[in-house]
Amino acid sequence: MGNLFLALLFSIIFIVKILNHRNKNLPPSPFSLPIIGHLHLLNKQPLHQALHTLSSQYGPILSLKLGFRSMLVVSSPSAVEECFIKNDITFANRPRTMAGQHLTYNSTVPVWAPCGHLWRNLRRVATIEIFSHISLQKSSIIREEEVYYLLRQMFRVSNIEPQKVDFKYLSTLLVSNIMMRMVAGKPCVGEEFACMDVGKQLLKEFKDSYFASSTVNICDFFPILKWVGYKGLEKNMIRMQKMRDGALGRLMEEMKQKKPHVEKKRTLIETLFSLRESEPEFYSDNVIKSIILMMFIGGTDTTATTLEWAMSLLLNHPEILKKVKAEIDSQVGHGRLINDLDIAKLPYLRCVLNETLRLYPTSPLLLPHFSSTDCTVGGYHIPQGTILLVNVFFMNRDPKVWKEPTMFKPERFEVIKGEKEGFKFIPFGIGRRACPGGGLALRVISLALGALIQCFDWERVGKEMVDMTTGSGLFLMSKTKPLEAVCTPCPSMANILSQL
Repeated sequence: MGNLFLALLFSIIFIVKILNHRNKNLPPSPFSLPIIGHLHLLNKQPLHQALHTLSSQYGPILSLKLGFRSMLVVSSPSAVEECFIKNDITFANRPRTMAGQHLTYNSTVPVWAPCGHLWRNLRRVATIEIFSHISLQKSSIIREEEVYYLLRQMFRVSNIEPQKVDFKYLSTLLVSNIMMRMVAGKPCVGEEFACMDVGKQLLKEFKDSYFASSTVNICDFFPILKWVGYKGLEKNMIRMQKMRDGALGRLMEEMKQKKPHVEKKRTLIETLFSLRESEPEFYSDNVIKSIILMMFIGGTDTTATTLEWAMSLLLNHPEILKKVKAEIDSQVGHGRLINDLDIAKLPYLRCVLNETLRLYPTSPLLLPHFSSTDCTVGGYHIPQGTILLVNVFFMNRDPKVWKEPTMFKPERFEVIKGEKEGFKFIPFGIGRRACPGGGLALRVISLALGALIQCFDWERVGKEMVDMTTGSGLFLMSKTKPLEAVCTPCPSMANILSQL
């Protein structure tokens, strides 16, 4: 009886909201069903592709209803500019979700924290202590060492004959080790285990310990479901967070027991412990854990996935791979390994990465924003409490924005180099909630991809093109079929590789 009453109450609220907004100039919207709204239009394919289809029909500013929540989907540079320039403060918040409550220390992780004093302090710490130019220079030795460790392992297994490698595993291993060393001063998988089954198991344990698989779920749109069949979902989140909190606590405790490193080699945890001495009220254990989570979740799979997409595209376009290799040979040569300082001298490599991020953006939908007040976008009324989604995937393949939008043409970024790109290319978001880690991600990918191309010749496993089918992830677009490739050490680099 109680459930029936809640369902009736929910229906009344839903109808009242519709009546309140029926005379306002809302954005175009498909026909919606009672209660569920447009849910039936979004459950048959990856969300970014479903929204792509709807935006093609109804335009780049689209209004949707999912349960009791309103959504605004934008997919044009002009609409993005209006959202994040004119209405930047209005859309500066994140929607409250069950996952945010239970998996992010009640939304205190920097990515999900509500706009306010806490978020500004978290953003300041991330910008200065982790992602500033000086901080990135200090951490360059970690990136170089981990890339060179990977090269050494690959040379050992491929020196005698060409070797098929699991590129997805290698890229994830590399980035995970870089992040763990930056955070805690140790890799998550030691070099001695990297090319063994135990290495894959250790990497799996690392991801199981710190990664959560859900950011939004059906109960965020239909709260009543928490009481009529999805109650186990919340319990699983609470259990998952308890396990992860324990792992983070143990990691912090290990650092407390160690002698602090000298200043230039200080880990992130040590830096945060040092900052806590002057601001103990702010740097609580939970705040420190939330910053660590940002590094692991925000910087690992996203970076590794982009590296995998980039190599997949190059294998399908060997002429472009040869051009990248020629640039590296010209600017770096064969007498030494590429290093962090060389990245600035490789503009075509950067064009390849930009084109990879255009065709296969790490996040096909930017993380959701949330309107704190009523506003106007494109002349349409946007009510307070609307969830904003930016369909980057649609924008990046829009023929009105890009010439030959589905073609892999890194040269297009040579043409627009130095020109104002506006809001048509925003791989790391835009506005005050843009990802602060974009610079670090590009350095990791550039160094890793450059080193792999400098030291090895790469081929597809067979004659068939690499499968470029995208997965169904909500905010991470991974490959459906993980990349495998054949590598052979370059004769010109064999001597250097043998001395690693």
